[in-house]
This record gives sequence, structure tokens and C-alpha cells, in this order.
Amino acid sequence: MSAPSDPSPRWRSRATHALTLLLLLLLPATGVGGAEPALVEGRDYILVCRDAGAGGYEAFPDVCRLKDGSLMAVFYAGYGHVALPSETLPKGGRIVRCLSRDEGRTWSPAETLYDGPDDDRDPSIAQLRDGRLLCPFFSLRKDPEGKQPYVGLGSWGVFSADGGRTWSQPSQISKTYYCSSPVRELSDGRLVLGLYIEEGETARGAMTFSDDGGRTWSREVGIPNGGMRLDAETDLIELKDGTLYAAERADKGRPMAWSISRDRGKTWSTSTPLGFPGHSPYLHRAPGDILLLAHRVPATSLNYSLDEGKTWSPNVTVDSVGGAYPSMVTLKDGSILILYYEEGAGSNIRARRFRASPGGIEWLPLR
Repeated sequence: MSAPSDPSPRWRSRATHALTLLLLLLLPATGVGGAEPALVEGRDYILVCRDAGAGGYEAFPDVCRLKDGSLMAVFYAGYGHVALPSETLPKGGRIVRCLSRDEGRTWSPAETLYDGPDDDRDPSIAQLRDGRLLCPFFSLRKDPEGKQPYVGLGSWGVFSADGGRTWSQPSQISKTYYCSSPVRELSDGRLVLGLYIEEGETARGAMTFSDDGGRTWSREVGIPNGGMRLDAETDLIELKDGTLYAAERADKGRPMAWSISRDRGKTWSTSTPLGFPGHSPYLHRAPGDILLLAHRVPATSLNYSLDEGKTWSPNVTVDSVGGAYPSMVTLKDGSILILYYEEGAGSNIRARRFRASPGGIEWLPLR
């Protein structure tokens, strides 16, 4: 793969697309068979974190279950959507974590997981079979040449071998590709991570893999975009037959795309429109082999599949807020906890609980 001519990811074009995104977030977001719900804090959703101490803006959450039975949520904390180093926040945005020991009903205060010298963001979290925690993220730095507000520093990862009490120094996963999804451990032990890149007018999804527990990573494997601009926040899931399925964000409200790999990620089919729009896709297998695909746009939404991603349900509204970057985990009773964020000044991390069945999505109380 040739070296990218413009390694900066999709957030460089956010200003250009701001009006489009605003209009998309205002589109009606109806669930299956119902109108947009009027959600009430404490009844329909809870706040995982209201203020992590870095400026009051929390975003981009991810959640996983730990081997001790608790839940760990990681997310971005800063003073805004991009929080470069400033007088009030000298090291810029940081990555923080919270724990829940009661299946997501209550959460510990936020603690810093990683805070480097730049704006560290879009974290995800997974516990590997060997017990280590792996948190991938990417970082932004103020452009030293002043040509643009910031430049990207690629994708990184930090490990913890003691349940999240201490973390390693960051190691680079990719110099020019970016991540917004968790590492997935396949049935054979291979680690895979969805990536994306923008190169001028072209944008596409990609992935990388590791066969040594995340110590080294393969060269980025591009996913053919089929002529679409996919700016692409790729997430991956292993299907029951071992096929890898990728969901990719598309540009300017166009439908998301999907692609498959039958050789553990070495090659990928040409991306095909999924049939409905969405940003920041997140894939999760619920009990009963129901595939869930949560995303932003319209608002915060999800779709589900009963046939391993061949077809998808109509849109199901999660919440009217438009931050999303959702993440899901299965609770001990078989229900699903979904985390997402609000967006805007003082953005918080929210959580809802639901049960997925062939008949649809049933929303459940958290407390």
C-alpha cells in the first residue's frame, strides 16, 4: 500500500460537514413501531459520568466486562470536541475510566487512564484472554507549522496487566491510520482492529492484526471502498462461520457500508452500501446470536440482524441525543448495556439497558 498523501483522519473535514451533520441529527429518529421516546434520567437512562475533571466534556465511550465480573468504561475527557493543550488543561484531552460492580447501575468516579502531552482521544477497551487490558486510541497535536489547527499522530495502544491499576507506556499501532473501535480477539487468538484513513478526496476503511498479543501489528490492510468515500470508523466482528464482517461509516449522510474477509483479515471484499446511514458503527453479538449494530445518525440508534448481517431491522431509536459513538456489553441476565454520549457543552456519558430478541428490542430499567 502506498504511503498516504494526507494522513489526517476524518475530523479534519468536520467543519466542512458541520451543517450536514446538524441536519442529519435533526431527522426524525423513530424506533420500530413507535415515536421518539421522551427519556427521563434515572428511569430510562443513567449518567455514567457527568464531569471527569478535565473541562466537563465527556465523549467517545467504550465498555467491556472484566474477568472479575465488573464493568470498565473508558472515554475521552476534555473541554470540548477537540481539547488541545491550553493554560487550563496543559496536557490537553485525556483518557479516563470508571468501574461498575453492580451491572452498570452505579459507576465509580472517573480516574485518569492515560494523559500524554497531546489531545488523547477515542479510546476503546478490551480484556484479552490472557487477562491483559488493551486500550487503543489516537492523538492530536497543535500544528507546529500553523497551517491547520491540529495534526494527527496516528493510533496507539496502552496495556494493563493488573486490572487497570497501572498502564504501560503507549506503543504505536499505526502512524497514519486512525481507530475508533475496540480490539477484537478472534476464536484463534488473532487480534484485529478496525482503522480508517483519508487521503485527499479519498477515504476508506482498513484494519490491522496481531498474532503476538498486540506486541506487533501488521501493515494496514485496506478495505476496497467501491468508489465511495468511507471516512470510515471501521468496526469488526467474527461471524459464526469464522468470516470477518466490517461495518464502515460513510460520508455526508450516505449509507454505511459493509465488507467481509474469509481469510482472517488478509483480504476484503469490495465495500457495499448497507442500506441505512450511520456514524461510528459498533457491532455486538447478543444472546441468541442476534447481531447488534449501534451508531450515530439518526440521533443515537441501532439495528439488529437475525441472519449474521445479511439483512438488518428498521432503525431503532436509542436516544434523541446526537453524540453516540456507542458501545455495548452483555449483562449477566442476558440483557444489553449500551453507553453513548450527548454532545455539546457539558456533554455527559449516558447508559441504557435493553433486551434483544427475534421480536425486537425491549427497553428495561437500569435501577
